[in-house]
Amino acid sequence: MLEYITRQTGNAPDLLIIWLHGLGADGHDFEPVVPQFKNPNVDIEFIFPHAPIQPVTINGGMAMRSWYDIKIMDIGKMPDEQGIRESEQKILALIEAQKAKGWRSDQIVLAGFSQGGAMSLHISTRFKERLAGVIALSCYLPMQELLVNEHSQMNMRTSYFIGHGQYDPVVPFALGKASADHLKATGYQVSWHQYPLQHGVSMDELEDIKQFILRLKKKDTSAE
Repeated sequence: MLEYITRQTGNAPDLLIIWLHGLGADGHDFEPVVPQFKNPNVDIEFIFPHAPIQPVTINGGMAMRSWYDIKIMDIGKMPDEQGIRESEQKILALIEAQKAKGWRSDQIVLAGFSQGGAMSLHISTRFKERLAGVIALSCYLPMQELLVNEHSQMNMRTSYFIGHGQYDPVVPFALGKASADHLKATGYQVSWHQYPLQHGVSMDELEDIKQFILRLKKKDTSAE
């Protein structure tokens, strides 16, 4: 089972966000953003998992926290299918563990940055239950060509927030935009957001994510 950090914005959380970090980081990477999401209208529990430690080819084989290997600098090519699918199973096991604690899948938001965002897109499009929402930042959809045969109908109506820096030197802006466009064309409910930054997250983007989460909560309340 993946190790993880848990943080809350209130004492009675009614939304769970599983936030996956990027290459070489760990679960602490986005821990500082939690206070930004305090709001009287929604209490959130955050889970920040630590990816496994494994060698990464483009970094000279150095072992670091990584959801999958990256073999060449053109990250959209030569995907590490085995690594992606192994991490997928670990993250699915984490989701099941939270459901065993009483969370419903439609209370869970799957979020991630960079590699973590790629995993959030990969898993959510194949997940067999409805999620509350998906947040994918500075990332792309890996193994895009396989989606036509592997996608699940369950999250076709789920709201997706996809954000990307216009000057990203790590995950090219064009690759992120192409992934979002492909998901839209497939029928997913994608809202695309671009920002004048490189490979990171700005305060403006965090504010947009906060508003996105509030809309998810309103949608959940209206459905009751």
